[in-house]
Amino acid sequence: MKFHRLITGLLALSLVAGGALAATDKGEKQAEVRKSAHAALAKFYKADPKLKTAVAKAPGYAVFSTFGLSFIVGGEGGRGLVHDNKTKKDTFMKMGQASAGLQAGIAGNETLIIFSSAKGMSQFVENGWEVGGGGSLSAGAGGKTAGGGSGKNEITDAVYYTYTKTGLQGGGAVAGTKFWKDDELN
Repeated sequence: MKFHRLITGLLALSLVAGGALAATDKGEKQAEVRKSAHAALAKFYKADPKLKTAVAKAPGYAVFSTFGLSFIVGGEGGRGLVHDNKTKKDTFMKMGQASAGLQAGIAGNETLIIFSSAKGMSQFVENGWEVGGGGSLSAGAGGKTAGGGSGKNEITDAVYYTYTKTGLQGGGAVAGTKFWKDDELN
């Protein structure tokens, strides 16, 4: 009986402590996403200095930091933001991806999306779907990328670039990706 009370007390204490840790300020979380986005932009600009001009001239851009794991089936998720260059407003978003195919790996990635129209950016914020498939082999460590992990792809009204921060992944898969507004941070 005493053991049961002890376990119940420890569980209650851990829930309270966990809730306190999870209850960080909305502004702090927004600042963390912005800091991550600016760090990712710096990496993209260093890898290809022309991107800085493209981002400045665009109606807006999106930056996401993600982490994923795959073995036959895979998943990836992360947070980011869409920045409207005209209004200077940030819309905080989440990203999730599921994939299936001949694939294996674990990696952290950063994605930069440069919008070519305000309409395309608005549709991305409101609908945010992208479905695709393909194959690549990429590796990254210490901010270096090798293989297909750093690439340029074109979608309607946007161009996106992916940079593998750390990890190794390879293979071919069909993937579905969803970007959506982060209700917690907007």
